[in-house]
Amino acid sequence: MKTVLITGGAGYIGSMLVTELVKLGFKVTVIDLLKYDSSSLNHLYFEKNFQLIKKDIRDPKIIKKYIKKNEFIIPLAALVGAPLCEKNKKVAVATNLTSIKIILRYLTKKNKLVFLTTNSGYGIGEKNKFCNEASPLKPISLYGRTKCDAEKLVLQHKNTISFRLATVFGSSYRMRSDLLVNNFVQTAVEKNFLDIFEPHFRRNFIHIRDVVRAIIFSLKNFKKLQSDVYNLGLSSANITKIQLAKKIKKKLKKIKITVSKNKKDPDKRDYFVSNQKIEKKGFKANITIEDGIVELISVFKNNKKIIVNNY
Repeated sequence: MKTVLITGGAGYIGSMLVTELVKLGFKVTVIDLLKYDSSSLNHLYFEKNFQLIKKDIRDPKIIKKYIKKNEFIIPLAALVGAPLCEKNKKVAVATNLTSIKIILRYLTKKNKLVFLTTNSGYGIGEKNKFCNEASPLKPISLYGRTKCDAEKLVLQHKNTISFRLATVFGSSYRMRSDLLVNNFVQTAVEKNFLDIFEPHFRRNFIHIRDVVRAIIFSLKNFKKLQSDVYNLGLSSANITKIQLAKKIKKKLKKIKITVSKNKKDPDKRDYFVSNQKIEKKGFKANITIEDGIVELISVFKNNKKIIVNNY
């Protein structure tokens, strides 16, 4: 039985990934403080190949103990997003960067690490050019800088894979409504309008289920992908904010779209991204923005549970 250690496994991506891995028969250990949602893994406690360790991933003794017991390491624990990291600078550095240094310190030759970072590291892209893995990293926010710095350290080790994620969307056991597509759909459903700033800023997107599929693909094809970095997004979803808003309006025809000139993106994300490298290795994201919007409309119309976002 393949063994996997996932830090932050109760989070937005983690809770979906852990669920699929347990279903597939992996033995999964999660280290998580359950800070935002203590119920996101409740459906897994019955499973004998699942274990939750409610501890802080910044504790070297805990990390050392559980790295020894697992083949695959997937560090998902992080302070995510520019606003949250600006509010909690010391914790952001400790969680996003120092904890990765601790993991790397205790890695052995038997360990294989899959690291998730953000393609917000590309900052402001060139007008008519796609960012690929060779494009310079120019992170603007503390969040972007901590993730890029951690990736540099990860890629110094041979038994590693790094995915630079597009903006993720879709429903999860630990739901977030601060991510762009999720936020736009929730606002449209609840208020019947969307007020957009910097409408022509470009972004790449990917459904959370495709992220999970990609990670599982990497575990099954590790040698084929190792010692390298890959953009991970849906190639048909390189779109602007205003294009996204119009896609939502097609599903919710009554909403009104307005543009505000006073607000700015703290992360300055404005780029289109090429996902050709991972596609050539055999993985392709395929869940469309439109299908995600339909899913999210149902989620926000029918689910009255209060969502506790990171910020």
